Amino acid sequence: MTANAILQIMSSFSSSPPTLAMYSQKVPTFKISPNSQKSAIIPSLKQICRQDNFKESVFTLSNLIETSAFEKALIQGQQIHAHVLKLGLSGDDAVFLNTKIVFMYGKCGSIGDAQKVFDRMTKRTVFTWNAMIGACVVNGVPIRAIQLYRDMRFLGVVLDAHTLSSTLKATSQLEILYCGSEIHGVTIKLGLISNVFVVNSLVTMYTKCNDIRAASLLFNGMSEKEDAVSWNSMISAYTINRMNREALSLFIEMLNASVEPTTYTFVAAIQACEETNFGKFGIEIHAVVMKLGYSFDTYVVNALLMMYIKNNRLDEAAKIFFHMQEKNNISWNSMISGYVQNGLYDEANNLFHEMKNAGQKPDHVSLMSMLVASGRQGNLLIGMEIHAFSLRNDLDSDLQVGNTLVDMYAKCGKLDYMDYVFGRMLHRDSVSWTTIIAAYAQNSSPWKAVQLFREVLAEGNNVDALMIGSVLLACTELRCNLLAKEIHCYVIKRGIYDPFMQKTLVSVYGDCGNVDYANSIFRLSEVKDVVSFTSMMCSYVQNGLANEALGLMLCMNEMAIEADFVAVLSMLTAAADLSSLRKGKEIHGFLVRKDLLLQDSIKSSLIDMYASCGTLENSYKVFNYLKSKDPVCWTSMINAFGLHGCGRKAIDIFMRMEKENIHPDHITFLAVLRACSHAALIEDGKRIFKLMQSKYALEPWPEHYACFVDLLGRANHLEEAFQIVKTMNLEDIPAVWCALLGACQVYANKELGEIAATKLLELEPKNPGNYVLVSNLYAATNRWDDVEEVRVTMKGKGLNKDPACSWIEVGDKVHTFVAQDKSHPECDKIYEKLAHLTEKLEKEAGYVAQTKYVLHKVEEKEKVKLLKGHSERLAIAYSLLASTDRSPIRISKNLRVCSDCHTFSKLASKFLEREIIVRDAKRFHHFRDGICSCGDFW
Repeated sequence: MTANAILQIMSSFSSSPPTLAMYSQKVPTFKISPNSQKSAIIPSLKQICRQDNFKESVFTLSNLIETSAFEKALIQGQQIHAHVLKLGLSGDDAVFLNTKIVFMYGKCGSIGDAQKVFDRMTKRTVFTWNAMIGACVVNGVPIRAIQLYRDMRFLGVVLDAHTLSSTLKATSQLEILYCGSEIHGVTIKLGLISNVFVVNSLVTMYTKCNDIRAASLLFNGMSEKEDAVSWNSMISAYTINRMNREALSLFIEMLNASVEPTTYTFVAAIQACEETNFGKFGIEIHAVVMKLGYSFDTYVVNALLMMYIKNNRLDEAAKIFFHMQEKNNISWNSMISGYVQNGLYDEANNLFHEMKNAGQKPDHVSLMSMLVASGRQGNLLIGMEIHAFSLRNDLDSDLQVGNTLVDMYAKCGKLDYMDYVFGRMLHRDSVSWTTIIAAYAQNSSPWKAVQLFREVLAEGNNVDALMIGSVLLACTELRCNLLAKEIHCYVIKRGIYDPFMQKTLVSVYGDCGNVDYANSIFRLSEVKDVVSFTSMMCSYVQNGLANEALGLMLCMNEMAIEADFVAVLSMLTAAADLSSLRKGKEIHGFLVRKDLLLQDSIKSSLIDMYASCGTLENSYKVFNYLKSKDPVCWTSMINAFGLHGCGRKAIDIFMRMEKENIHPDHITFLAVLRACSHAALIEDGKRIFKLMQSKYALEPWPEHYACFVDLLGRANHLEEAFQIVKTMNLEDIPAVWCALLGACQVYANKELGEIAATKLLELEPKNPGNYVLVSNLYAATNRWDDVEEVRVTMKGKGLNKDPACSWIEVGDKVHTFVAQDKSHPECDKIYEKLAHLTEKLEKEAGYVAQTKYVLHKVEEKEKVKLLKGHSERLAIAYSLLASTDRSPIRISKNLRVCSDCHTFSKLASKFLEREIIVRDAKRFHHFRDGICSCGDFW
C-alpha cells in the first residue's frame, strides 16, 4: 500500500471513536508486493502517525498494525500503539486491537512489550492467547508458551486448532514428548484430530522428539492426504531421522497419489538422496524438478547442489551452480564448501573472490570454509587475508569464525597468531578451548596444553570428551604416566568414562609405556570392537610385545570381529618385529581376500614385513606387483635391499625412482645411505650424501650424519669420519659418537675410541646401551678395572643391560631363547643337539671357538662354555629338533651377532646343507654353503 493511499484513508476518518458498525465499510486493503523495499513502507507509517486531524477506523488501525508486523517496523508499531492508547478504547474494540498489538510485538521480536500488553488486558479472547503463545514460540521462549497453554486450560478458555498447533511447535522446540502426547490427547478430545494444521504439527512434534513411529502412525491414519503440507511434514521427518529409504518411498507414494509436490517436498526428498546409496534416485528427482518447472527455484537448486556434492559428483554440482540465475549465500557457500571437502583449495579461493566480485557479501559460513581450506593447505597468506576480511566486516566476533581462525593458525604453525586470536575472543565455548589445547599438543608444546586445561578447570568451564582427548594427546607427547592417571581419575569422576574414552586411554597408556594399565582397561571394557583391539595391539607393538599383539588377532577371530586396515597395519608391524613369516603370509592372504591392498600404507608395510621376515624375494614381488608406487613404497624397497646387504640393488632402485620423477625425501636418503653402509659402498655413499644437498636441497638430519660416519667407520676410515664430526659441528649428536665408537671397537682404535666413549657418556648418561659399548671397548683391550668401573656406574644409576635374546617361529608358536637358557620345556634335547652339532663342526668343518670375543674376565674354558650357550645357537639346535626338512632356518636376534656365532653359522649352513637366515639388530645374514651374504662385513 502506498503512502498516498494510506493518507487518503486516514484523512477521511471522523474524530469520534470507531465502532463495530464501521467494520462493514469498504476499505482499501493493504497489498505489499514481495519485492517492495522496507524503506518504502516505513516513511509512509511515519507520515500517518504524524497526522493530527484523522479519524481512526478499527479496521484500518488493524491493517496498520499488521503492516508494521509484516515489515517488522517496531518503532512505527509503537507509535500506532501509543495512538491506540490515546483513543481510550474499551470493550470488544480494545480486545481486538490489543490482540493485534500483541501479535505485532511478537513479530517485531519485542516479546517483553507483547507480554506487558497481554498482562494489562482485563479481557482476552482465544485469539489473544494464541497471539501471545505465537509470540513466545517465534521469539524462542517455548517454555512460556506451554505455561500460557496450561493457564488457558486452567481458566477454561476454549482451545482452537491454532492454540494446539502453536503449543505443539513450542513442545517441538523443547523436545518434551510427554507434553506433546498430552496435547495429542486434548486434540482427540476436542475433535480436532482431522484438522490438517494440527495433525501436521503433531507429526513434527513426534519427529523432533525422536518418536518417528508415532509420527508415521499418525500420518498413515489420516483419512485425507490431499494437503501437500502433511506429506512434506512426514517426508521431512524421515529425512531428518536419516530414514532416507522411507522418505523416498513416501515421496513416490505422494506422486502416485496425484498430490503436487512443492518446494519443501523437493528439498526434503533431495536431502534424502545425499546418502551415496540413493545418488541415482537423486538424479531422477532432478529430472522431475526440471519437468515440473522448479529448476529456477533457488531453494530446490541449492538442495540439488548439496546432493551432488555429498555424492562426490562435483562436476555436476559445478554445472548446476554456474547455470543458476539467482544465487544466494547458501548457493555460494555450498559450492565453496564442496571444493574444500574435495581438496580443491585453489578453486575454492577463486570462487570466494568471484563471490565478492558478484556483489554477494560472504558470511561467517563462507569465511569458515575458506579458513578450513587455508589451514589444510598450510596457506598462511590466504588465511590472514580472510582474517583481515572478517575484521573489516565485523565477523571476527562470531564464535565459530573465531574457533576456525584459531584452528587455521595452528595448522599453519603460527602459535603466536593463534594465541592472539584466542585472547581477543569475547566468548569461548568448549570447542574454543579444545581447539587451542589440541593445537599446542600437536605443535610440540604439550605443557602449554596441560596448563590451558588446568585453566579450564579453574574457571569451571564445561569439559567434554573431545577436550579430554586433546589433553591426553599432550600426555602422549610428554610420555607422562602420572598425568595420564590424573586425567583417568577425572573422567571416571565426571562420568564420561565411556567406551570411546576407554579406547583412548588404552592408546595413551601404551604410548607412555604403561602396558599393564592399558591391558587392564582393555580387559575390563564391556564393549570390545575393532578399534579397541587395534588400540591394544598398537600398545603391545610399541612396547616390543609383538607376540602378545598377534595373540589378540586370534581373539578377534574368535569374537568374529573383522580387522580393518588400521588393525592390519598393527598386525603387519607385529609380524615384522617377530620375523613371523607364517603370520605375515596369513595377513597378506586376508588383505587379498578383503581387497585392501590398494591402501598406500598397506603396500609399504607388506614390503617391510617380507623384508623383516627374511624373504627379500617376496618383498620385491610385492613391489613389482604394485601399479602405482608412492615415495614410501620406493623407500621401503630400498630399505629392504639395504637390510639384506644388497647395496647395489638398493642404489638401482633409487636411480629408477629418480628416472620416474619421484622425488626422494629425507627418509629415502637415509635408507640409501644405510644400504651403502651395510655393503661398504664408500664412494657411492659419499656421492649420494652430496646429491641429497646439491640436487634436492635437503639439509641432512642428525641421522644422516650418523649413517655417513658409520659408513666411513665400517670401512676403517676412522680419521676421515672423526674429521667430519669436528668440521660439521656434530659433537652434540649422540648417534654420531655411537657409530664412531662401534667402529673403533671393531678396528681396535684405542685413542679415538676413548674420545668417543667419553663424549657418548657425557651426552647420554642414562642410555644403558652406551655403557655396554664402552665396557666392550675396555674389555677388548683387557682394561678390566675400567670395565668394572663402568658396570658399577650402571648399577648406581639403576641401568640394566638388555640380555641377548633370539627367537624362532615353529608352527604357530614363537620360541624365545636367551644366553645359557634352561627354561625351554625341551631344554635337555636342545643342549644335546647343540653339543652334537658343535662336535661335528669341530671335527669335520674345522670350527674353533674364538674366545677373544668373550668380553668377560673368566677362564678360557668358561669362555668356550659361554660361546656355546649363545642364544642363536640354541635357536638353531631347536630348529633342527622341530623340523627335519631342508627349509631355511629363520632366526631373529635383538643384538648384533658376534663374530664367533657368525663363523659357527657359516660352517653349520654348509654341514647341514640348509640355509640359515639370521636377522640381528643391524641387518640380515644369509648363511648358505659356508658363505654369508654380508661378505663378513657387518
